[in-house]
Amino acid sequence: MSENLEKSLSFPVILIITINSIMGTGIFFLPSVGVREAGPASIISWCILSLVAIYISMIFAELTSMFPTAGGVYEFCKQAYGRFFSFIIGWMTILAGNITIAMLIVGTIQYLLPLKGSLLLFNLLIDAKYIKLTICILFIFIFNYIAFKGIKTSATMLVAFGIITLGTLFGLIIPGLFSFSASNFMPFAPYPVISIAVAIFLIAETFFGWETATFLAAETKDGKRVMPKALIIGTIVISVVSVLFLVTSIGTIPWQLFGESQTPLIDLGLIHYGSIGQSIFIILVYLSIIGSVAGWVVSAPRLLLAMAEDKLLLSHFQRIHKKHKTPHIAILFQTILTTIIIIIGFGSYQYLLHLLVPIVLAMYSAVVISVIILRKKLPNHQRCFVVPFAYIGCPLVILFLLGITVMWALSQSGALLTLEFALSLILLSIPVFFLIELYYDPKMIKKVNDQLAYFTLLFEKVSIPKKVINEILYLLGDVKSKNVLEYGCNVGTLTIYLSKAVGTSGRIIATDISKTGVHITQRRVERALIKAKTAEHGRVHLIHDEEHANRIHPDVKKIDAIVSIGAISFVQDIKKVLKEMYELLPDEGRIVIVEYVDYIGFIPNVEWLDKNLTIEDLFLECGFSVRVIRKEGLFWNYIYIYGIKFSDDIVPYI
Repeated sequence: MSENLEKSLSFPVILIITINSIMGTGIFFLPSVGVREAGPASIISWCILSLVAIYISMIFAELTSMFPTAGGVYEFCKQAYGRFFSFIIGWMTILAGNITIAMLIVGTIQYLLPLKGSLLLFNLLIDAKYIKLTICILFIFIFNYIAFKGIKTSATMLVAFGIITLGTLFGLIIPGLFSFSASNFMPFAPYPVISIAVAIFLIAETFFGWETATFLAAETKDGKRVMPKALIIGTIVISVVSVLFLVTSIGTIPWQLFGESQTPLIDLGLIHYGSIGQSIFIILVYLSIIGSVAGWVVSAPRLLLAMAEDKLLLSHFQRIHKKHKTPHIAILFQTILTTIIIIIGFGSYQYLLHLLVPIVLAMYSAVVISVIILRKKLPNHQRCFVVPFAYIGCPLVILFLLGITVMWALSQSGALLTLEFALSLILLSIPVFFLIELYYDPKMIKKVNDQLAYFTLLFEKVSIPKKVINEILYLLGDVKSKNVLEYGCNVGTLTIYLSKAVGTSGRIIATDISKTGVHITQRRVERALIKAKTAEHGRVHLIHDEEHANRIHPDVKKIDAIVSIGAISFVQDIKKVLKEMYELLPDEGRIVIVEYVDYIGFIPNVEWLDKNLTIEDLFLECGFSVRVIRKEGLFWNYIYIYGIKFSDDIVPYI
């Protein structure tokens, strides 16, 4: 679906968006954080970090020139590492984006509303933090709505914010050149040398955002050539602006005072422009910060879209809005997720920063390594830009990122606990990955069904109550002496009842993907025949089919009716399997399918099961006239799909 995204971004537009995405809001907070940690020697930290950042931007440039798609870092890592690790890296990127948004809003709302205590509004005493929270959430809804309206609208917004950000910084850099005092830099290195490395770690967030820009490659004109230039030039611009801003800031305010400032740009605005200027800079800084939030809001849904296309997220996320050409379901999901994180994280900017940095550095390390891997895996793949000295530079970058993380973890109080929590968030991706694979991967479906077969047998009265069995038999009608296909027999819960329903002259062909399930069913059928006092059960032919999620087994021939419970939702190509069922049935042959949906009230369903009309249209297209009924269960709901095969001379009854 990403190929349907509109390519409308030119080089000047994507350059400004890239600068806005990468620079973010670190430049508004982190210069004072670096000075607090290392004094004026933090200038060295900024210079070292700038050189490393420019080299990393070249790495992103090579990878983006190879794969100018909406997936960005996820796409690079998918090509290098395969499904499992690319999902984990995509997961880290999603985490980083939402933590960034929460951090930006938590840390910057005081620029616009430095409120404390409670306010009396409309004769109600309201805590000021709830007013701030409401405003933050309002901004999230506004920006997600703009993202939904289309990339042209979004690009105009992002360019405007990028210009505001650069204008704000130069509005403080230029007068800083005229009020410069060298004495403010003394002493230059008041703290141990290790503080320079720790400062690098703390200010690194200023250069986080290459991944955000790469998400828009699919919507950039000639993205494989334009995006690399934008990434490299944008990073160079940010490096120069950052160092200039820090030098002129300390030149204006003694480093001891600058390091203690929570809102350094507002303090500089007051010095350079007076109280009126201070008020103006409060608004400009807030707009710049919100612009950075907007950059993530607009870009991040493209990652969800790319992962959904590869069946590493639910297929709902790959829907493109017909009118606006935007991934609207992904945008809706993001709106909900970021709102939750903002509410939960409405606390410490510093903590969220410390949580964010190791996650992003781990993700960047994987991206850096992927350059070397892809040069070996895809040596002939077109590259419009090639990063120099990659076989030396990439390992050095990894050691650098690892080194500053270790120094931070060992020197900062509470850092190890934060690092452990960040690691736990990353590791959470593993069970999520296997749950998603259970939706789409037949091999995973087989493994899970095999491993849970005896568990399913133990709780079969919960999963398939007698009431459901009776309803299925009623909808099947009279199947005496007929051949019935049970598509997905699981552990044989329904099979025994079906064999009795068809009688001694009838036959059940039961297929399943689980070898263990088929084995259990076989033993249960044998025991049922032994227990029966009279010959009342029909023959049961069991088939273990490794490709069950993709077909009807070729050994299944002409049949009179089809029944299935809990198996159709795992089918990879539902139309293909339904058409195969159509070929097996006679005219007016009955089909009864029962599926589980709405697990625990919130786990998403397979997409085509969401709406009754969608189900009816799908079956009608494949030659079946069906009705759909939904019934409530304890932990899930049931969908009953039942009807007949029709031919040209039989009118559908729906």
